[in-house]
Amino acid sequence: MIQFLLDTNVVIWLSEDKPRIDHIKSLLLSAESDVFISAVTWWEIAIKKRTGKLLIDLEQIRSQALIFNFKELPITSMYMKTYLELPDLHKDPFDHMLLAQAIYSPMRLITGDSLLAEYSSLVMVV
Repeated sequence: MIQFLLDTNVVIWLSEDKPRIDHIKSLLLSAESDVFISAVTWWEIAIKKRTGKLLIDLEQIRSQALIFNFKELPITSMYMKTYLELPDLHKDPFDHMLLAQAIYSPMRLITGDSLLAEYSSLVMVV
């Protein structure tokens, strides 16, 4: 079983059926894959929606995640040490939290942000 953690951008692209992730859809929907969406991602989407930076239907995205049988990964204090040990290559605290979860767990973090690949070989850029 392969475990994947989806970055917020990938969750949004999946919900919008963007061609950028066509080549990984079968991997994400495979019975051999355990796919997680972090609570961090849900909060990032909600915050950006509230501030007007994202104009998406949060409930539609959540429903689709349930249909795809994606699991929610909670954010807990067990990730703090890993979070604090990350180098400061990137300024986005949401991405740092996702990286900490992926590294600690460990699982592959799927993202569209190539800068995150500098943190770990667990990062898969699409």
